[in-house]
Amino acid sequence: MEKLPLSTAAQMLLEECRMVLPGIQALFGFQLIAVFNQGFSEKLRPLEQHIHLVATGLVAIAVALIMAPAALHRQAGAQHVSAAFIRTSSLLLLCSMLPLALGISLDFYLVARIILESAWSAALAAGLLAVFLGLWFGLPRLYAARAHRER
Repeated sequence: MEKLPLSTAAQMLLEECRMVLPGIQALFGFQLIAVFNQGFSEKLRPLEQHIHLVATGLVAIAVALIMAPAALHRQAGAQHVSAAFIRTSSLLLLCSMLPLALGISLDFYLVARIILESAWSAALAAGLLAVFLGLWFGLPRLYAARAHRER
């Protein structure tokens, strides 16, 4: 497998962050607005309201992590790119995926609980979390292991 020049790797990494960020920011905005809707306190019990708060906090952490590579690049090395920058930024991007998956799954649980009013809500949310973890962490590892075997 051919190694990318650092400048190309940095450009691709920052583009990946830019692609994901608008969706996360939109989700975060909807999470904030939900609290001010009349139905929020009527349809969600206090514990569920706290679950929404945790989900909102997790998505906010994901936003911070996904924006960190751009801040790092701009403030610490806009004129040059190092392998350390690529490693650190890649780690930040990957780390953003876990709180994002958890936050989305928790809020999905709340929506499913309101709509279904059944114990299936938790199972569906757990299934959604498994899909996120499988696609975002499991599949890339399988892909990398297969590429490693082919070399």
